[in-house]
Amino acid sequence: MLKKRLIGVVTVKDGWAVQSFGYERYLPLGKPECLIENLDRWGADEILIQVIDRSRRKSEPDFRLLESIGKLGLSTPLIYGGGIRNVADGVKVIQYGADRLVVDALLHDDLQEVQHLSERLGAQAVVASMPLSWQDSGVKWFDYRTQTRMAITDQLLSAIQSGIISEILISDWLHEGKALSFEPNLVKNFPLPNIPVIAFGGVSEPAQITKLLCQPNIVAIGIGNFLNYKEHSLQRYKQAIASEQLRAPLHSPIHSLLTHV
Repeated sequence: MLKKRLIGVVTVKDGWAVQSFGYERYLPLGKPECLIENLDRWGADEILIQVIDRSRRKSEPDFRLLESIGKLGLSTPLIYGGGIRNVADGVKVIQYGADRLVVDALLHDDLQEVQHLSERLGAQAVVASMPLSWQDSGVKWFDYRTQTRMAITDQLLSAIQSGIISEILISDWLHEGKALSFEPNLVKNFPLPNIPVIAFGGVSEPAQITKLLCQPNIVAIGIGNFLNYKEHSLQRYKQAIASEQLRAPLHSPIHSLLTHV
């Protein structure tokens, strides 16, 4: 059985790592590089960097940040999202050291360009980010740029089903930053039940993570804000969950401390 993953998520706005609450309020945390180094040291299975102000400003990806991260010598696979407008942007993101990339605004704006990205880089390198909410007994798709909610389009569902992306990052945007609040119906009632899902937003406790991992289409859990409160939080999550499905901790907190003295 393939092991499932814990992904450390770092949200970046105006060049700073931030704690995000429901796509509305942001608490500065410090330099993204510091948080990323911690996640790498603690044994995250992957690190996702989401730069949330690039597409809203119609800016290119944050290549300066990627260049800075590239100097850290990370051993953890890196996923980048933010400002990817076309194939050229996506290729450059990979050239700057990302292993995979996330598209969000492009799913609304140009599905054909997502198809071209997949053809150029391979579907395994492309993740679809979908901020969703559970309302009126249905799943609604959120465009953070216009602050509008809508039904998931048939065109998008058809494109996903055709295999142009490897996984979907389902973000419970309404509950982002709120402990124990991820809405399981977003995954249970997603129209394409066989597509691998990364669950993110309002995920904070080992028991909650264990329950989510029992859903067969969830292949990974993304945790952002709740990894920043205690040192070696990610290792403690893995040890507390002790799931046969979850990748084991790479090392204990004590070993990590000794090797970084």
